[in-house]
Amino acid sequence: MLPRHDCAVLVVFVGLPGSGKTTLARRAAAELRATHLRIDAIEAALLRSGVARPPLGPVGYAVAHEVAAACLLVGTPVVVDAVSPVPEARMGWATLAATSGVPLRVVEVVMTDRAEHRRRVEARRSDLGGLVVPTWAQVLSLEYEPWDVERDGPRLLVTNDGAVDEALDQVLGYLSTI
Repeated sequence: MLPRHDCAVLVVFVGLPGSGKTTLARRAAAELRATHLRIDAIEAALLRSGVARPPLGPVGYAVAHEVAAACLLVGTPVVVDAVSPVPEARMGWATLAATSGVPLRVVEVVMTDRAEHRRRVEARRSDLGGLVVPTWAQVLSLEYEPWDVERDGPRLLVTNDGAVDEALDQVLGYLSTI
């Protein structure tokens, strides 16, 4: 059974661009009746508004933390969709959950089929004005530190090479333990 829609929880989807984070995060947010915070959407809005210029650095994450904290404060579950490539970004979500007094569930989405991952990245088109999706070369050059449970905390590792429904079932099973 999933948490009630009024049960505050912070669920964070992390992983490389093109791994299927957004698809899984959207579907999980719908199941939880949660706020869906997508870093790409925040960054695209900042760029469109002229408030920020590339490279954005951690500004999208800072905005997401504030919005998530406000939602959690009133008991709304939050699903975050963010690459979170380095330990500092991952620690930010853990700190937010701890200071908000809510459970944290992290889902790392990976693809083991490199050819399929490349195909997905190269086929992507931005669904957000102002957002330029990364090229395959940019995904490969992204600094993404491997997950370390000792350093980064527990997470569910989901391989998203095949059917999205199977990956979503794994995620929902993991979230049912809240």
